[in-house]
Amino acid sequence: MRLLIPSLLALLAAAVCAARADEPPILGIAELHRLDLLPRFRESLQVASISSYDRTGGNDDGFSGKYSFVRKEGDGLVIADLKGPGIIYRIWTPTPTDDPIEFYFDGEAQPRIKMRYRELFDGSKPPFVAPIVGFGSGGFYSYMPLAYKTSCKVVIRAPRVQFYQINYATYPADAKIESWTEAGFASASADVEKARKLFAMQRQDISANVAPEGAALKTARAKKSIAGGKSAVLFEAKRGGRIAGIRISPASALAGKDRAVVLRATWDGEKRPAIDCPAGDFFGYSWGDPAARSLLVGSEDDTAYMYFPMPFDRSAKIEIANERTGGPAVEVRSEVVYADLPRRKDEGRFYATWRRENPTTKGEPFNYVKTEGRGHLVGVTLQAQGSVPGITPFFEGDDQAWIDGELTIHGTGSEDFFNGGWYDVPGRWEARASYPLSGCLDYNRPMARSGAYRLFLTDAYAFHKSLKLDQEHAPEKNDFDADYVGVSYLYMENPPTTPAPLPSVAARTVTDPPRLVFTPGWYIPIHSFSMERATLTKKNERINGRDERYISMRAEGEDVFGPHSISFLCGVPAAGRYRVFIDALTGPEQGEVRLYQNEHAVGDLADLYAPARTRKDRIAMGELTMKEGQNQVFFKLLGKNEKSSALGFDLVTIVLERIP
Repeated sequence: MRLLIPSLLALLAAAVCAARADEPPILGIAELHRLDLLPRFRESLQVASISSYDRTGGNDDGFSGKYSFVRKEGDGLVIADLKGPGIIYRIWTPTPTDDPIEFYFDGEAQPRIKMRYRELFDGSKPPFVAPIVGFGSGGFYSYMPLAYKTSCKVVIRAPRVQFYQINYATYPADAKIESWTEAGFASASADVEKARKLFAMQRQDISANVAPEGAALKTARAKKSIAGGKSAVLFEAKRGGRIAGIRISPASALAGKDRAVVLRATWDGEKRPAIDCPAGDFFGYSWGDPAARSLLVGSEDDTAYMYFPMPFDRSAKIEIANERTGGPAVEVRSEVVYADLPRRKDEGRFYATWRRENPTTKGEPFNYVKTEGRGHLVGVTLQAQGSVPGITPFFEGDDQAWIDGELTIHGTGSEDFFNGGWYDVPGRWEARASYPLSGCLDYNRPMARSGAYRLFLTDAYAFHKSLKLDQEHAPEKNDFDADYVGVSYLYMENPPTTPAPLPSVAARTVTDPPRLVFTPGWYIPIHSFSMERATLTKKNERINGRDERYISMRAEGEDVFGPHSISFLCGVPAAGRYRVFIDALTGPEQGEVRLYQNEHAVGDLADLYAPARTRKDRIAMGELTMKEGQNQVFFKLLGKNEKSSALGFDLVTIVLERIP
């Protein structure tokens, strides 16, 4: 009987593969939930987008609306006029309005879809249902496919449109694509419901959705203790199959700024690993810390997970390497979910590339991936850190994709590429957040950091000959120095032709900024200020020909607990001693300020009185011992110069400099 079991399993696997081989191409709504189809090469002729990017190379990517339409048509703006057969797979904007948006199919005089622009994303009206559509981190997105047989025209009835992107794919003339209709959408209700349920499974085990229907899933478990300089095999197969899920715990074991724990996977005895990536970055970490919580990749409950299907022909090996030279062993437990279904001829193998440019090249964009061959891009992550603390203008840079040698996709800004919008604005792109297919890994203005991820399912960047994906690192001309790290997830017929060998641990370690700049006049958390007899105001004032943004404190007498005070929460990347400086406005209404820690005076008293209003930089306040993460920076107004007319404190910036 034991001899019969492998034979029966082989027959079952063969039957499943045969059924799949006869399956016609799946296009449209079903693509949203058929994750088992992700490795399949796409039937599209071209993947492209239309967007509001500045055609002059400047940064007016939607602010004025100058480039936000194809043409004017009566009282409307045509934002897309596409020729079919094709499918719109993604619509994004950070600036939806209540103006009507209309979709015209196949040259018809009347729109088949008409609603308020904002309703495309709020989930209130079919066919745009949540969570296939959604919003967060300042961006609004729709992944509801809209198919068109001969054409699709999109019109907004408004005098102005701002930022937008529409991703689409064009198919061969004989492709079995029918234009969207209400009846067709209703008949696809089962697929819509499956997609909705899948998108709602973010942070859950979706391995059953990754394997083909009817596949028998198995789980290989391992527990490893990996000493420095050693590696351990988590999974190995000697016959064809496919990975449906990888889970490694604790996720904290893969963390660390040194990026020294590496995940490697090799398919079918290839010379180079298909995956050779710092394990944390592979699972969507942010500067060594678990961050992403997406549908397919991330970490939850201290477990790192990945659910991209990974088919192979005859062998597979997944291992973890500990490239630290000392310290405790890396202790991990793993689960690899797989099925004995070999790779089909129309499927690619899964590859993950890791690239770092530190610093980025002046005048040239950061390159995620550059390769020749056939395949499709299904995801990227980015960790970006500027060279000047306290500002993040590098995130104004656009994404640009050259597919088969042609620039077919040109974005409107870095956070836009990741479905967000309006970085450094409260309530928008300002903090870590995860959605099913995109998210903000981090935003930290004082450290000049931002990071993000985006997964491409229906909107995968399919290429027949070549792919080059870049990200600008400045509003214009790529002239802002930065440290960029990108991970790209791809399916390819053959290995990438320009592999990026993983550099040494020293060359990939996170570089924390030695200097941090906090701007209370913009926004950083205020921990506390005086209980009574004090007011705070944020102001913008022109002084000596320069605009100064600051937080202004005015007080009278004393607080109920003694001298008036104000404290801020300032995050630092590493524990240690920090010198504290302030940039402040001096003038006839300013008081005397001193830095405190645990009710102990630190440093010298700073008298901010001056006969005339001016700005004074790098006022030394003292030194603080700080822990990694948030710390209080606490100031007291101890009085005022006898010439001063008020007890004021106009603070422009707080500067922390780590003492080596």
